[in-house]
Amino acid sequence: MAHNCLQCIKYLMFVFNLLFWLGGCGILGVGIWLAVTQGNFATLSSSFPSLSAANLLIVTGTFVMIIGFVGCIGAIKENKCLLLSFFIMLLIIFLLELTVVILFFVYTDKIDKYAQRDLKKGLHLYGTDGNIGLTNAWSIIQTDFRCCGVSNYTDWFEVYNTTRVPDSCCLEFSENCGLHSPGTWWKAPCYETVKIWLQENLLAVGIFGLCTVLVQILGLTFAMTMYCQVVKADTYCA
Repeated sequence: MAHNCLQCIKYLMFVFNLLFWLGGCGILGVGIWLAVTQGNFATLSSSFPSLSAANLLIVTGTFVMIIGFVGCIGAIKENKCLLLSFFIMLLIIFLLELTVVILFFVYTDKIDKYAQRDLKKGLHLYGTDGNIGLTNAWSIIQTDFRCCGVSNYTDWFEVYNTTRVPDSCCLEFSENCGLHSPGTWWKAPCYETVKIWLQENLLAVGIFGLCTVLVQILGLTFAMTMYCQVVKADTYCA
């Protein structure tokens, strides 16, 4: 009976980690595709230029693949060391995520101020050599969210040292439309506009976060249950 239970958990954990590994492959693939085709797409921070969508996806995909691989091999080989390693790695990631979420809610105001200050600093890199990712990201955000600047369209005045904004700020796009009067530009601040959009889609973000937590808890449960079963089986055989 114990042997049948171990076999059942073994194959369940193998399938779970195989899907986990395939998910990591998908995330890594998208990250590499973004890096190759779009450069440093969605790089908005001047303090952390490597914090781009492509790099985040590549790092996340790599970690997920490694953890999934360790879990797969540990399950199929019934290896206590690999099972325990899988459990510890997943637990560390879970605790880090929990810590980040708690710190985010505790220091929301400070994070808000720092983010706005850093984004305004990043505006000065717009359109400069080697910053195509930041330039593309700002152009897409201002066009899609119909906003201009971080806290106000006047943020761009400091960048250009004149009354001018990027063409992506224009109500109707045309060449050099950013040189026209402010009446032809979007007035909404991008930082607040994106925050409102996130708040409106909080349910989707919450569901994604909950699913992530459930998957991790399921992985931890599978790993520890199988580890205990393997230990019991070894003790019984001895």
